[in-house]
Amino acid sequence: MKLYREAYQELIEKLKQKTSRIELDELEIQRLKFESESHDLLPGKGEYNCKAHGESFDGAQNFFHDIGTIDNQIQIKDIDIEENKQFEYLLFVPKGKAPSNQAIFLFHGFNEKNWDKYLTWAQFLAESTGSPIILFPMAFHMNRTLSIWSDKRKMFKMSTKRQQMFPNIVNSSLTNVAISMRLHSRPQRFIWSGLQSYYDVIRFIDLVRAGDHPVLKADTTFHVVAYSIGCLLSQILKLTNPKGYFSDSKLCLFCGGPVFNRLSPVSKFILDSEANVALYSYLIEHFEKHTQKDGHLDHYIKGPHQEGHIFHAMLNYNENREFREELLRKVSDDLMAIGLKQDEVIPSYEIINTLQGAARDIPIPVDIHDFPFPYNHISPFPTSENNKEIIDREFRNIFLKIASFLKNVKE
Repeated sequence: MKLYREAYQELIEKLKQKTSRIELDELEIQRLKFESESHDLLPGKGEYNCKAHGESFDGAQNFFHDIGTIDNQIQIKDIDIEENKQFEYLLFVPKGKAPSNQAIFLFHGFNEKNWDKYLTWAQFLAESTGSPIILFPMAFHMNRTLSIWSDKRKMFKMSTKRQQMFPNIVNSSLTNVAISMRLHSRPQRFIWSGLQSYYDVIRFIDLVRAGDHPVLKADTTFHVVAYSIGCLLSQILKLTNPKGYFSDSKLCLFCGGPVFNRLSPVSKFILDSEANVALYSYLIEHFEKHTQKDGHLDHYIKGPHQEGHIFHAMLNYNENREFREELLRKVSDDLMAIGLKQDEVIPSYEIINTLQGAARDIPIPVDIHDFPFPYNHISPFPTSENNKEIIDREFRNIFLKIASFLKNVKE
C-alpha cells in the first residue's frame, strides 16, 4: 500500500468513476444498492404500526414546529426523503483469494457527507485481513441525504440566517447547519434515525443469510470497525445481538465508545450549540417525560424492544449503569477501543469510563494514543503534505492493531 496521503488521493480519484466496479491493484470496489424497509418508523406519519407486536400509535407527537426553521428543504418530513430509503453502499473485495467467511462493517461518524476519510481505512483493512469491507451509511448521513444539504453556497446563507436568529450560537457553520436545524426542531430524530440504521444492518445480514448477496457467503460472520458515533450503533448491535448475528463478532471502536452524555459534539463539523442543547435536553434531562407523552417512542424504548432498552442505556452515564456494565462485561472478550489523547469531541477518559465501568472492573482494553503531529477528532490522520511519513507510520500502527484484533478469530 502506498503512503497514506498518496493512497488517500488515489482512492478519491478512483471513486470519481461512476461505474459499479472500480479496480485497484489488490482490491475491487463495488457499488451495491440497498433498500431500507424500516423507514416507516420515521417522523412524518399520522399513525404508526409495530408489526412485530400488533400495536398502533398516534403520530400526533410528530408535529413539526418552527424552532430554528428557515427553509422547507431542510425541515421536510423524514418519511418523504427518498435518498434515505434507497441508496448505495461500498464493498471493498480482496482479489485473488478464496471467498472469506468473515466480513467487516466500517461505520462512520456523525454528520459525514462522503466516504473520503474512510477509503484508506477500508483499503488497509481489506488488504491486511483478507476480508471484504462494507462501508454502510447510517440514516440521513453520507449519500442518504438531500444533495442541497451539502450545497456550500446555500448552506452558508442558511448558517448566516441561523446566526441572526440565535445571536449567542456557537459553531454554526455551512457544514453543520442542516443537521443542526433538523435536530434543534425535532431532537427525537436522533432516536428514530438510529433505530432505522440498526434495522437496516439487520436486514442487510438477513439478505446475506438468505444467499441473496453477490459476494458475501450465507454463513459470513460480521465484525465491526466503528468510528465516533458509529461506535454507538455498533455497541447497540453487539449488546442486543439480534438473531444471534453478532455472537461471534469482534468490535473495534476508534475514537468512540462513551455514552451519549459524555460526548462534546459542538463543532463546526458536527453540531452547533443550539442543536446540542436541544438534543441534551430531550435525551438526558427530560427523556422520561417525552416517553410518557409519546406512545410510539415509549413502545420502542421502554416496551418489548430490547434494542430500545440498550439504546436508552447508552444515553446517560448515570442511568441504567449496572444493566449497561453487565452487558459490556459479558462481551468484553470481543471488544477493544482506541482513543486519542487530544480528541476533544470524544475524550479518551470517557471511553474508559463507559467501557471499563465505574469500578474499572470490565476487562475491555482501551489504548490511548497521542500523535506527534497536529490532529483532532475530525481529522485523526491529516492529508496535508506536512509530516506525511510520520502520519503514515501512525496510521499503520493504529490499523495494524485493529486488523490484528480482528484476525484473531477462527476462519
